[in-house]
Amino acid sequence: MDNKTVLEKANDAISKGDYENFLSYCSEDTKWIFVGDQVLTGKEEVRNYLADTYRVPPKFDVEYMVSEGDYVTAVGLISLLNKDGRWTDYDYCDVWRFKDGKMAELRGFVIQR
Repeated sequence: MDNKTVLEKANDAISKGDYENFLSYCSEDTKWIFVGDQVLTGKEEVRNYLADTYRVPPKFDVEYMVSEGDYVTAVGLISLLNKDGRWTDYDYCDVWRFKDGKMAELRGFVIQR
């Protein structure tokens, strides 16, 4: 499976709330860098983040993906249900680095609309 397809399948899993399936596409030592916010290291930290942040599966509107070498960049809109029960929209640009067919690192730029 090419890297772009891996990311599409992973995003589909996360949209359905199937976080363990999503994590199967990540390397054990995956690292998520939310620029200007936080860094998550390893599947367990990501699993905890997903459980807390995605209590209800997010809604994705991927505008486009660009794949080159070990990298896939996705740009779009993500909507998250906040703790007050309201949907909040964010513009995002995710740059994923792949290693051995797995999502090894995310550098995410997220801005609330």
